Amino acid sequence: MTQQAPHPSPNCDAVARRLLNASAVRSYDPCTEIDWDAPLAPDLWFWPPERLTLYGTPLWERMDHRQRVALSRHEAAHMARMGQWFELAIIRSLTRYLMSRDDLDARAFYALTEMGDETRHITMFGRLLGRLECRAHSVPAHIRLPFPLAAACFQDITTFTSALIVEEVLDRYQREAMQDERLQPLVRSVCRLHVSEEARHVSFARAELRDAVRRASRGHLAFHRSFTALLASHTVPALVHPDRFGDIGLDPRQARHQARHNPHHRDTLLWVGEKLIAFLTDVDLIRRPQHHLWRRCGLMA
Repeated sequence: MTQQAPHPSPNCDAVARRLLNASAVRSYDPCTEIDWDAPLAPDLWFWPPERLTLYGTPLWERMDHRQRVALSRHEAAHMARMGQWFELAIIRSLTRYLMSRDDLDARAFYALTEMGDETRHITMFGRLLGRLECRAHSVPAHIRLPFPLAAACFQDITTFTSALIVEEVLDRYQREAMQDERLQPLVRSVCRLHVSEEARHVSFARAELRDAVRRASRGHLAFHRSFTALLASHTVPALVHPDRFGDIGLDPRQARHQARHNPHHRDTLLWVGEKLIAFLTDVDLIRRPQHHLWRRCGLMA
C-alpha cells in the first residue's frame, strides 16, 4: 500500500548515503559498549525525578526517598519495555516500506541498516530490563491487538510519522537522562548509545516523510493527518504512563489519577513534544482539525 514516488528524491538519496557513511563509522554493539556487570548504586535514580509522572503531586510529598527511587526504577523499566515493542513495530513498518520498493537503492540500504540498529536496541532494552528486575510491564491490549490491522493502512506518511512519534519522544527524555549525574551509570550508558544511533533514524524519517508528503494527493494527505493524530492519541499515553504503582506500595487507582492530572507531568509532555509538533506542523501534517487529538496525547497545549 505504500505509494511510490513518480521520480526519485535526490534529497532523500543524499540523506540516505550520508547516514550509511555515518553508520559505518559510528555504530555500536551494546553487548561490548556497556558494562552490564557493574553494580547498581543503592541511592541513585533510574530516571530524572522531575520527569517522573508523580513528581510534585500530593502522593509524591508523602513518599520517602526509597519509594521515589523505586518509582524511577519502574518508570525506566516501563519506558524500556514500551521502547522494545514500538521498535519491533518500526521494524515491521520498514519491512513493508522495503517490500514496496522497486529498487534496492541507498534509501533501501539505509532502511536495512536501521532495522539492524533497532534489533540491537531491542536486545539492549531487554538486558536493561533484566538488570532492573521489575515485574514485567505489559504492552496495553488496546495498542498490541489492533496494530496488525492498523498497520495494513500504513503508507509512507504513517510509517515515518509513527516512527518519529516514538523516536522523538524517547530521544527528548534520553538526551536529558544521559547527562544527569544523579542517574545510574547503566541507565545513562543505555540512553547515550540509543540517542547516538536514533539521531540517524530521526534524520532518515524526516527526509522520507517530507518526500512522502510531497508526493501525496490532497485526499491521502487529509486521511493521514487524521490517522497519524489518532495513532499518537493512543500510543503516546501508553509510552509515558506506567501502570505498576502498586508494586511500590501505592494505591494504583489514586496514583494513576494523580499522574494523569499532574501539571508537572503535563509540562514534561509539552517539552517532549516541542520538536515533533513543530516539525509535523511545518510539513503540513497537523492542522486545526487534528489539534484535539494531539492535545489528548499531551504533546500539544
